[in-house]
Parts: sequence; structure tokens; C-alpha cells
Amino acid sequence: MNHLPEDMENTLTGSQSSHASLRDIHSINPGQLMARIESYEGREKKGISDVRRTFCLFVTFDLLFVTLLWIIELNVNGGIENTLKKEVAHYDYYSSYFDIFLLAVFRFKVLILGYAVCRLRHWWAIALTTAVTSAFLLAKVILSKLFSQGAFGYVLPIISFILAWIETWFLDFKVLPQEAEEENRLLLVQDASERAALIPAGLSDGQFYSPPESEAGSEEEAEEKQDSEKPLLEL
Repeated sequence: MNHLPEDMENTLTGSQSSHASLRDIHSINPGQLMARIESYEGREKKGISDVRRTFCLFVTFDLLFVTLLWIIELNVNGGIENTLKKEVAHYDYYSSYFDIFLLAVFRFKVLILGYAVCRLRHWWAIALTTAVTSAFLLAKVILSKLFSQGAFGYVLPIISFILAWIETWFLDFKVLPQEAEEENRLLLVQDASERAALIPAGLSDGQFYSPPESEAGSEEEAEEKQDSEKPLLEL
């Protein structure tokens, strides 16, 4: 008999918790749910999120900025035509800036193809471009003679290195986490709308009424009372 109150208490607690969850689901406004679902679906139909589009714009800025610096360097060192022939037609790894420009083109093609065209949700493409850029620039700075050619010997390698790592940081800490969070929100809203649709519109609290817990020992007292009343009835 000692286990009876505990079992009844557990049953009562379970019924109250289920009642509360059903009431919470029923209290959700279907209009708000549909508005959220439509907003998330509208973002999916766009094909690319706002934060990913910003990342692609920054990758484009990387290419244009390095190209601008390289053109300025060509113009400063004796004119664009003459320097272009020297650095491209007669390419020299130890003194040419043409390979730094090609490195920016490589980053642009890989990142735009991976994260704008293919819409990757992984970091392997940015890891590839950053690793190649870092290794190439470190080797070029150590082996080449760029530092003897003026300010651009410092500016172009440093700018390329910084831009590559900014792209890595932006994708890993902004683009991928924010898109994953938006996807989780969409799943939660859809799940809540599906559960709310299963609840009848006329559901009331009385349909989930649970009787109050009976006091401990009430059955024993009733039996004792009946036994005491039997001799009186016989008289």
C-alpha cells in the first residue's frame, strides 16, 4: 500500500506535463507560424543567403584590389607595357609580381565556384585556397628579391596574405554558423506548425481533466468503517 501514493503521484505529474505541452502548442498563433515559414522559404528560393552574398562580394573585392595594386606597380616601374612584358613574357619567380596576381585569380575562381555556384556548406575549399596562398607567399618572401624593389615588395604579399585569412575567418565564423542557425530555426518552426495542426480547434482544458490525488489510507479507513457498521445493522 505504500507504493500506491507514489504511483498515483507519477501518473498525475505525467498527465499535467502532457496537458501543459498540448496547451502550449495550441496557444501558438498559426498566422505567425505561416509568416515565419514563408519568410524562410523565401530565403531558400533566393538561392543564396545575405551573409554568403557578402562573402562572395568580399572575394571579388580581393581580386579587384590585388589587380589594382599590381597595375599601379606596373605603371610605377617604367610603364605598363614594358613592365608587363618583363613580368609576364619574361616571368621571373624572384622578381615578378605576376604570380601574386594569379594567386588572387586562383582564390576567386575556387571560392566563387565552391560557395556561390555549388553553394558548399563545408570549409574545405577555403582551407585549400588559404593553405596554398600562405605557403606560396611565405616561400616567395623567403626566396625572392621583392624587398629590394620598393614598397610594393612589401605591400602586395602582405595584402594578399591578410585578405586570404580574412576570407577564412568570415566564412568559418559568420557564413556557415549563421546559415546553420537559420536552417535549425526553419526546422523548429515547421515542426511546431505540424504539431499545432494535429490539435483540434475546439480543444478545451476540460478534456484533459485529471482527478485529484486521493489521500493515503483512504481505502483502509473505508473498509474499517464498513466493518464497524455491520454489527449495528445486524441489531
